[in-house]
Amino acid sequence: MKTIKKNSIVLIGICLTIGALWFTNRAVTPRDASWEDVVAESRAGGYNLIKIDALWKKYQEGPDTLLIVDTRQEWEFRTGHIKQAVNFSMEPTWLSRWQKRSSLEKFLGPDKDRTIVFY
Repeated sequence: MKTIKKNSIVLIGICLTIGALWFTNRAVTPRDASWEDVVAESRAGGYNLIKIDALWKKYQEGPDTLLIVDTRQEWEFRTGHIKQAVNFSMEPTWLSRWQKRSSLEKFLGPDKDRTIVFY
């Protein structure tokens, strides 16, 4: 009876270990955000969305009034980016946004009235 109990505990431990390894190492593909997701997130964060025509007009009036942030990886930024854009690499997941929250606040600075464009 002692051996059966011991073997059962070992078997449960092995199953839990295998399950944990599978769960933490599986590939997770982030789902594509819909336009409704973007609108909901911008409202929740207190952001205003503008259309591309309005953005182009602001850019032509003076690109210095915009903060254009390229969120791609640094090597992608180096291969080409919008003129005067700055790089702040960020994965398109909630975890990445949460982990880099304080860094992003410092990066953007205290001016809440300027137009910031993420791409």
